[in-house]
Amino acid sequence: MKILIIGDIYGKTGREALAEFLPQLKETYEPDWIIANGENLTAGNGISARHNRFLKETGVHVVTTGNHLFARQDWQEVVSRNENILRPHNLGEIDAPGSGLKIFQHEAVPESRIAVINLAGRVFMQRCRCPFMTIDELLAQVEKNIPIIVDFHAEATSEKLAMFWYLNGRVSAVVGTHTHVQTSDERILPGGTAVISDLGMTGARDGILGVDRETIIGRFVKGYSDKFLCAVGIKKIEGVVIETDSSNQSTQIQRFRLQS
Repeated sequence: MKILIIGDIYGKTGREALAEFLPQLKETYEPDWIIANGENLTAGNGISARHNRFLKETGVHVVTTGNHLFARQDWQEVVSRNENILRPHNLGEIDAPGSGLKIFQHEAVPESRIAVINLAGRVFMQRCRCPFMTIDELLAQVEKNIPIIVDFHAEATSEKLAMFWYLNGRVSAVVGTHTHVQTSDERILPGGTAVISDLGMTGARDGILGVDRETIIGRFVKGYSDKFLCAVGIKKIEGVVIETDSSNQSTQIQRFRLQS
């Protein structure tokens, strides 16, 4: 099975990059599943129902998110009405709408199933429940013989690495999101778990993490800034393609970056 996973899509420029580059990625890798992090899809904060429809139309099967999902007032309605969207399971109230674990069945290939888990880290992030305890609870709910992909939305590389080794041999892949800077540490651990500290970002190459750079520079220089605006200009898309075998262990992980 081939799984294409796309780094955080930031705002309008990110949506334009996805529409431009995803057809090429599909042709090159012929993925069975496409997963994308969409927590910044709508104006850099959260995801609207309209933009979720856009993702579906481009061919994205599963949408993971992060802490910025909760920035929109309608987030509860969006995650409740759209089964393809996950939220970090350990962030927010326990009885909040949505879930950080979902099992998907491919519409075109009914026998193809995949489990996706979405968690948030605790270091330098909002207060949340322990992701290590939470993942144990979630994995107990997944039947065997299903590939499991984990989006660990976290800031600290050390916390991500700890999660990688904690899940070594227990899931097919763990990919980091949140920092918007693609790392070069992709590999397959001895237990067959593919990992990368951060998938990267889909959006404006010459912004600052997707945001207009003058706005961010102003915040550092003056101590405050205007409202964040989506950067424009050269577009890029980043992520990985993972291949699993019949035992759901990963056999290959490859980074990609396209830009124009």
